[in-house]
Amino acid sequence: MRKRDFLKLTGITTTGLAIAPSILLSCRDKEGNNQTPISAKSAVAASFELPKLAYGYDAFTDVIDAQTMEIHHSKHHQGYTNNLNNALAENNISGKTIEEILKMNDLPTSIRNNGGGYYNHCLYWDILKPGGAMPEGLGTQITSAFGSAEAMENQLKDAGAKQFGSGWAWLCQDTDKQLFITSTANQDNPLMTFESKQGHPILGIDVWEHAYYLKYQNKRGDYLNNIFSIINWEVVASKMI
Repeated sequence: MRKRDFLKLTGITTTGLAIAPSILLSCRDKEGNNQTPISAKSAVAASFELPKLAYGYDAFTDVIDAQTMEIHHSKHHQGYTNNLNNALAENNISGKTIEEILKMNDLPTSIRNNGGGYYNHCLYWDILKPGGAMPEGLGTQITSAFGSAEAMENQLKDAGAKQFGSGWAWLCQDTDKQLFITSTANQDNPLMTFESKQGHPILGIDVWEHAYYLKYQNKRGDYLNNIFSIINWEVVASKMI
């Protein structure tokens, strides 16, 4: 069953001064070209680009169907990317990483929403890769914080299941580098200064309906149970500070 109304996002990307998002690798399409035209209006702002996935849209069909992957990446994430670049141009913000931007006080709503959408999805795609056993160091910290890896997964699933409406479930480090789990609404994330529980995200699970609806319909719990089978814990560990 197709979700009747997928979020429709439009905008533009630019190729001005370089901001270096510190999350992912390539941000271009398969031919190495920008995926949308340049706008003279926003050329004054640096451009964030849609990340190129390290796998095909059909890489995880037992967990996430190819059509959902394609729409999620090429429509939703592309839209957040485009709209973020527009918002940065309109607010004369450049020369910052996406993390630096999201930590700014009094973020304009357009940057809060689209910058969060850009960052959150970059992290999400990056941790969904085949293989990757949990490194010993991360495993030790998880056991210390939650009792066991299974307990951590259960708490993370619970955070995602209980997030009302759209949002995200997170595994993060606090200022003392201790692990904790939280959730946020919409495209907010724990980097943002207004969040009651701030931290450095190392794993994010998208619980917006567009992430799972075509395969799971309203069964968010099934999606949360299955997604752990495609999380690459080596990548998660590499994001620790």
